Amino acid sequence: MLLNAINHSPPEGKITVQIHRKTGNIQVAVSDEGPGIPAEELPFIFERFYRVDKARSRKEGGMGLGLAIARSYVEAHGGRIWVESIPLRGSTFYFTIPVV
Repeated sequence: MLLNAINHSPPEGKITVQIHRKTGNIQVAVSDEGPGIPAEELPFIFERFYRVDKARSRKEGGMGLGLAIARSYVEAHGGRIWVESIPLRGSTFYFTIPVV
């Protein structure tokens, strides 16, 4: 999630990482000032091989596995993962994991 924020933010864009303890969970939020994700793309963002920008080649973009892998790790530890995004303003990716 952090690498995606770096790759999709403008050079002078701000990236924020926040960690909070909430009701038996740790919540992590990674926010960027990138182009955002269109609402119609959000349901698919954690699917394997899914990329928002279909024009990107493997050389320029990833393979669409990073967020799917993140979802697998988070869910394997009993957590959940989601995204909130506003086109042209940026995205915030969240995940929670239970406190052990």
